[in-house]
This record gives sequence, structure tokens and C-alpha cells, in this order.
Amino acid sequence: MSQIVIVYHSGYGHTKKVAEAVAAGSGGTLLPIDAEGNLSEADWATLAGADAIVFGTPTYMGGPSWQFKKFADASSKPWFGRVWKDKIAAGFTNSASLNGDKASTLNYLFTLSQQHGMVWVGLGMLPSNSKAATRGDLNNMGASAGLLTTTPSDASVDEMVAGDLATAHGFGERVAATVARWVR
Repeated sequence: MSQIVIVYHSGYGHTKKVAEAVAAGSGGTLLPIDAEGNLSEADWATLAGADAIVFGTPTYMGGPSWQFKKFADASSKPWFGRVWKDKIAAGFTNSASLNGDKASTLNYLFTLSQQHGMVWVGLGMLPSNSKAATRGDLNNMGASAGLLTTTPSDASVDEMVAGDLATAHGFGERVAATVARWVR
């Protein structure tokens, strides 16, 4: 059986909720980056043994959180040994604004994966972009390269947009299906 790991940082719990939905869709394991941007040696070993790594971070000021960036910088050790080469990679981000420069964060995650020689999986869903579309629809954010979600700045974790969480679950399913095809 393949192992999918969702490694993420969540500042206020919203990104964690998205990670949980991705994990539910993929059957993956959650691996939170702590408040100081650290992972344990056992966590690094889990990533080394994974078939797929899904990166998740909130978007703060047009990029990933500093805690996620610290993790990414520390990934230079597996980078040097090409430990993650040919693993499946995917990514997601959440911010309060509909745009909030989330594309910059997703591009950062994609670039990180490519530096490691990984194989990127996009969202694979058509956007909900008709006049009848609502925030409750799948892929209402219109993403292609990865998963984008939005949580209003005054919304609690329990008030997250149901369509975004359903999209996250579907994204997890896509990652799992890709891993099943890629890893034999």
C-alpha cells in the first residue's frame, strides 16, 4: 500500500482543517510542522519513506508561512541526497482573501517540488465559474496547479467554506489515484 504524507503548517487551524480533508480523501497521514517550524527526525524519516508528499501552508503576505519556509530550507538535506526524487508531490494553501496572492505560494510549493525532482499533481477539476456558481461548489476558486481555499479572516475553523473542504477531499482522492498509477 502506498504512503501519502501531508506535511503542513497551520497558524490558526484553518490550514490544518484543509490538510485533514486532503488526508481523508487520500488516506494519507498528517505531519504537522510545529509552531517553531520544526519536524522530528522520525518525521523526516516518514517523509523519506513516503510515495507522495503533499505540501500545505497558509499564505501570509504573498507567500508561505515562515514556519513552512524553515521546513523547506531544512529539506536541503534530503535534496542533496535526492531522497524525494520521483515521489509524487502536490500542494495547497489557504488565506483570508479570495486572491491574497495564493498563486505565489502555490508556485513556491511547485518550485520546491521541482528542486527535489518530484512529479507534481495539479487539482484536475474544472472551475465553478458560471453565474450560478456559489462558494459551496467544487473548485470555486478556479485553481488548476493545486488546491486553493479561502477562509474569511473572522471565520472560525468550524465556519470554513464547505465547498473548499469538499474540493480538498477530491484533491486528496486525485493524489491517491495518481499514486496508485505511478507507484506499482
